[in-house]
Formats: sequence, C-alpha cells, structure tokens
Amino acid sequence: MKNLCILLFSSLLIVSCSSSVSKNTNDKRLLTEEINTIYNQKKFNGFAVSIVDEKGTLYENGFGLSDVENNKKYTAETIQNIGSVSKTFVGIALLKAQELGKLKLDDSIDKYLSFKVVNSKFTDAKITIRELATHTSSITDNEFYSSKNYYLKSNQNLTGLKMSFDDDQTFNPSDSIVSMKSFFENVLTKNGKWNKDSFSAHKPGTIYEYSNVGTTLAAYIIEQATGQPFKEFTKKYILEPLKMKDSGWKFEDIDFSKFSRLYENPTTPLPYYELITYPDGGFITNVNDLSKYLTELIKGYNGNGTILTKESYVEYFKPQLSESNFRERNTKNPYNESYNVGIFMGFGYTGYIGHTGGDPGTMSMMFFDPKTNLGRIMIFNTNFSDKEGNKAFFDIWNAMENIRVN
Repeated sequence: MKNLCILLFSSLLIVSCSSSVSKNTNDKRLLTEEINTIYNQKKFNGFAVSIVDEKGTLYENGFGLSDVENNKKYTAETIQNIGSVSKTFVGIALLKAQELGKLKLDDSIDKYLSFKVVNSKFTDAKITIRELATHTSSITDNEFYSSKNYYLKSNQNLTGLKMSFDDDQTFNPSDSIVSMKSFFENVLTKNGKWNKDSFSAHKPGTIYEYSNVGTTLAAYIIEQATGQPFKEFTKKYILEPLKMKDSGWKFEDIDFSKFSRLYENPTTPLPYYELITYPDGGFITNVNDLSKYLTELIKGYNGNGTILTKESYVEYFKPQLSESNFRERNTKNPYNESYNVGIFMGFGYTGYIGHTGGDPGTMSMMFFDPKTNLGRIMIFNTNFSDKEGNKAFFDIWNAMENIRVN
C-alpha cells in the first residue's frame, strides 16, 4: 500500500508544482502564516514540517489537530508512523551490520535464512542482500501483503471505526498476529499458503520493482546476522546516538500519549494499527526527531556523518542502478525517489535525495538538496486522493523551499 499511496499523489504532482503561489521570504513568521492559510483549506487534520541543514534544524512547527474529537493540537512533538520513509533506516542498519562484520551486501540471502526463498522462474539465480536493498530482488508485494499484514493495537475502543482502508487493506485482530518469520514462510516459500504472485517475471538483479516485503526481509536478515531484534539494533546504532528519544518501532517503545490519531480523510478516523512487516513502513517518530536524522544524513553525504563511516555513507548514497534496470523512468516528478536508488535511499531525477511514505492515515516526505544542503520534512496524519489535497500538500512543500532561513 505504501507504494500505491506514493504513486497516487505523485501522479498529481505536476499540477501542484506548477501552481504554487508561495513567495520568497526570509521571515519564519510569514512561513507559519502561509502554511496556516493552506491548512485552513481543511484538507488535512494535522501535520508537522521542518527545514534542516548540516548544522541542525532551521524551522519546525506543527499545525492543526492530532485528535479532532478531543481538540488536541498537532505539535512538533506529536508522534506517528511515517510510512516508507522508514526504509531509509533499513539501509543505514544494513551498512552498520556490514561495518561490524556481520554480513556483506553481496552475500546471498540463503546464508542467513532457515527457509528457502527462490523465484521459481529462475531457480538457479541467487538473490543477494544488495538486490533487496535496491528493489531488484524480483520479490513483489502480493494481495496478502495488504490483507494479512496490518493488525490492530490491542485494548483500544473500536466503536465507529473502519476495519479496512481503501477497500483492499484489512485491519486484523490483534491476537491474529504472526511472527515476521512465519509471514515470510507463508508468502515467500514454495509451499506457503500466501505465496500467490510473490515473485515477478524478471530475473533477480535485473529490474527495479519496489518491494515492501523485500525491504522487511533485509531487516530480518540483519536480525539473523547480528543476533539482535531489528528494533533493538536500530535503537543502539541509530536512535540513541542521534538522541531520537521519542522514536521507535512498536507502541511499547514510545509514549503513546503523544501518538496522533490517523485519518482516512478529514472526517474518517482510523483505528491504531501496527505491521508485521514493520521495518518497511512502521517507524514511529515526530518531526523533531526526524529532523535530527535528516541532518545526520546530510552530514553523511558530505563526509561528516557520525553513525556510519565515510566509506559506508559513500555506499549508502551511491546510485546503484543504470537505465537498463528500469522498465520506465519518471522524469517529470522531482519527488519520485525511484529514478535511482542507493541502499534503500532514493534519488529523484533532479538530484533530490530522500524518500516518500504512505500508509493508512499517513503521508510523509523527507528530501534534501545536495547542492544547497537544505532538507525538508512533512508528516501528515490524513490521507488525500484529490487534486485539491495534492495541491495543498505541495503548496506547503514549496513554501518551505522558498523561504530563506538563517
């Protein structure tokens, strides 16, 4: 679903980019006023934004409501899941595990799995970790990714809430959750009961095909290689060094009182949920913490990072693919991160580096411009599917680009 959400608002981007009414300004107060004006169109219930550079956060603010029913404000401290921006953490974790000597990107995934993952159309082709990290593994997201992956947070009031999203995503009972390993055995192995259309018709290593399941398999391999749960590994090597104190992967890891209600649209609240495949889109954070992370990424791009070596950051940000790896390349949308890819890090055709995210009730963007070292983040608690919502979304994004901050 994360990829479908991204494609939806990406397909409308041309309209919004060409119609932004933002004006250059050097006043943060005027930026806040401009964003408030856009918010007052009531296309979203709540969101937060930030602008960062290599030195830190230049601007951050929250707008609207995190809980409409209880009139609770959405602030820079409000937390929620951020969709596929989460994948960038998997890339950092892979390279940290490689630094520690626990794995190599060009290892076959067979080395770390107790079950067999093979594309039946290419039985002699070994899938590598690098192919997972560049979405060229031939592993696809089948119908069971949406129907079996999302499950409800336990002990919540479900009165009046929908048990599905966008018709094809089901929120399953909390007691029906299976382990990540069981999910993979059902989806990816020859005799798995959910293995329909789990692989594409392309040989592993040849064609870019965005894969949430492949992303999570990479995180599972980190667990097998290091002997640590993925969430604990990332806490030790990413969150704690960057002082991301309000962030985590599970409800038990965060202060739930700060968590935003999520909305299918401004009038339809959704239940609280988690994912079996949480590494592909379930990172919980706020704009304050995510700004620290983006500042670190900009530092790393420029050779000054702190959580990976210079060599690892070079690999992380190195475009891994060529024209032949794409069936079709998007050269119209500057914020489609699939023009090329690093190690779970995306590149737009204009050179912007980062990722987008979408999930039930979640829309997010995180990019920086390597020419200016300025980065932007937006995190929304409301989905949209119309041109007006798309325009408002990118008017906010463009307003942040146009401001001149010191």
